[in-house]
Amino acid sequence: MENLFKTSTKINDLLENIGQILDITQAQHETVEKRYTAVANQLSQEGSLLSLYQPEILPQGSFLLGTMIRPIMEDDELDVDLVCRLKGKKSDWVQKNLKDAVRDQLLYNNEDYKRMLDEEGNRCWTLIYSCDKFHLDILPAMIGNNNHVNLDEKSFRNLSPSDLENISLRITDKREYNYTTETNPNYWLKSNPFGYAAWFKERSNINQLKRVLASESVTPLPGYKKSKEPLLRIIQILKRHRDIMFGGDEHKPISVIITTLAAKAYQKEANIIQGLVNILETMQLHMRRIYSEKHGREIWYIENPVNAEENFGDKWPGEPEKEDKFFEWLEKAKSDFRALTEMDPSQAYRLLKNILGTRPVNEAVRNLGYDELITENLKPANYSPQLLSVSHREQPRWRMSLSYNCEIYGRFKDITDYKKSKSITAQSVLPKGCEIYFTATTNVPKPYDVFWQVVNTGAEAENSYLGRRGGIFSAQTLGKGGLVQKEHSGYTGTHWIECFIVKDGVCVARSSEFFVNIR
Repeated sequence: MENLFKTSTKINDLLENIGQILDITQAQHETVEKRYTAVANQLSQEGSLLSLYQPEILPQGSFLLGTMIRPIMEDDELDVDLVCRLKGKKSDWVQKNLKDAVRDQLLYNNEDYKRMLDEEGNRCWTLIYSCDKFHLDILPAMIGNNNHVNLDEKSFRNLSPSDLENISLRITDKREYNYTTETNPNYWLKSNPFGYAAWFKERSNINQLKRVLASESVTPLPGYKKSKEPLLRIIQILKRHRDIMFGGDEHKPISVIITTLAAKAYQKEANIIQGLVNILETMQLHMRRIYSEKHGREIWYIENPVNAEENFGDKWPGEPEKEDKFFEWLEKAKSDFRALTEMDPSQAYRLLKNILGTRPVNEAVRNLGYDELITENLKPANYSPQLLSVSHREQPRWRMSLSYNCEIYGRFKDITDYKKSKSITAQSVLPKGCEIYFTATTNVPKPYDVFWQVVNTGAEAENSYLGRRGGIFSAQTLGKGGLVQKEHSGYTGTHWIECFIVKDGVCVARSSEFFVNIR
């Protein structure tokens, strides 16, 4: 195994920087914090019904853990999970009463929240901040009747089961059979986001001399951190790998499963690529098969580390696609990140673009000054990594499994000598008004579908209604089953074209960017 991890420092530096780029920005963090503080003030207004029960708005999930990542498309919304934690309730309130009370106080004399409130979720109320491009999912919850929060200065490893129970919550869920009947919260669903956060902080801590206090996760208000522990970066990278592979597929592996298994498998590696490979190789060891009387067969059990009764894979038996997609992702991630350890940095750069997305990888290259890694075919003299990171460039919508090759060649016909076509090279400068023919070659066995992407840059294209192209489109019928694409040189600037070969809904080959300079 020792030789396996003699990988370039540049690759590890790239992964660390990619993790930073995938993270939400300080401005986004501060905006979210400002918005949920305003929600807390609304819910705890003096004299209100809820004020009697000392409501607190606290982050949970990836925002609390520090593993949140920005969406692939800049226009997509961030999803921020919050808890509205109450320290009591009316004796006759059932889950529905408590949930409705949170909504009523949220909307009381607040026209903005009335406009922003989404349809009721199973557990949460959601406020949509369209201008800020995120939404807050607010989970009404309360401390159980006999629970209290008093952890003193204990570290997570010293917490007893009763300590964990003391920081657990009872939550509302309209799918529960007793949603409208049970007044005793000890019979409501239990959740423990703060116990989970304490466990996660203990797992991610690489300073063996530092005690991680569980109390830090009970009343959390996490500040923005640019520098993060290796485990957090590893999880951010794994989540982006999943998103690139499956896009918006509703059956893709959920974040809590990836986070939990990665944290259980983590062995305090400081090197990110080594940590990635080790985690992926041992992740499945932290899942177990158990016999389920409910299902009459063995099922996978992914245990919540702070609640042994909760199986994070509980939906798999009823939705086998979720189980299939998890193992499909795990095998692909193993293959991809192990391959990185055997590549030189330039090869790794190409692979990282395909499995983590062009924009964060190129931005990391630019931040680190590693421009020599860029290997795009026919790279123009005025090339910069920032060129490929334009916001209107659509990300591929398919799962990527690049097991075949695809290359592009280009020729153009100059208006001054229309009868002859000329090859396009890195030094070619095309005038406006040319016809351009791009031909793709591939070793993918038929049948397959061909898609192209043309990205225009420069002021002329930006200022033209039709010129700002960046979308992926299905090939037309121009020769060779769609492997020939005709274009015109209409706008001054540096532009490029890519070709994607898709078989059975999976992208199995992808060309490099083929650049065209028009002056």
